[in-house]
Amino acid sequence: MLTVDYAPILVMIALAVFLAAVFVLGSVFLGPSHKNPRKQAPFECGHPSDGNPRKRFSVKFYSVAILIILFDVEAVFLFPWAVAYGGLGLFALIEMVLFLGILVLALVYAWGKGGLEWD
Repeated sequence: MLTVDYAPILVMIALAVFLAAVFVLGSVFLGPSHKNPRKQAPFECGHPSDGNPRKRFSVKFYSVAILIILFDVEAVFLFPWAVAYGGLGLFALIEMVLFLGILVLALVYAWGKGGLEWD
């Protein structure tokens, strides 16, 4: 009885694995395989490579990336709230104003500390 309940999930997993295998094997067998030095050379925006590709990134890059992720997550919370706002009432409005206020304070703090400057 338990197996019957999970049958659609097992079929979906089997189908996903099958399609992934078909696509990978299809690209291996049907794709071009002509190797030459020009094709194997690294390509970077049409310019020749400049230095070691394993150089370290600035810490500023990571702090800006984290801020971008933070405000993307904020948008994920804001869109459903805006869609369902009509049925939520005053409490949801106050909660969202507090949430956005905390995020604005975080932005002001990061801006004040120089976290958004790229020097």
